[in-house]
Amino acid sequence: MERLEEVLRDLRSFVAEREWEQFHDPKNLAMAVSSEAGELLAEYRWVGNAEADSYSRKEEHRRRIAAEAADVGIALLLLCDRIGLDLIDAIREKIVLNRRSYPVEQSRGRWERPS
Repeated sequence: MERLEEVLRDLRSFVAEREWEQFHDPKNLAMAVSSEAGELLAEYRWVGNAEADSYSRKEEHRRRIAAEAADVGIALLLLCDRIGLDLIDAIREKIVLNRRSYPVEQSRGRWERPS
């Protein structure tokens, strides 16, 4: 948790130094999350599912994947910070909901949503 707070402080400082708060409304930040996620996805374009793990471990690809994943994380953290959302709490709550929505006995080894 301490590392997350340190990253948030660094992000706030980075944004403030550039006076970018004016551009970081919730809509723009949500759009940034989406566009950055698209750039992450593009790193896997034409990579077969069977090769995706090994592809991700190769240093030449991993650096680009890491940079794009970081951009997604930065945009998401800035969005959550802007709207006062505790991302860790939101994730914990979602895990609880997912446990109810995807009971082990109905979900193990299956991709489809239980009815």
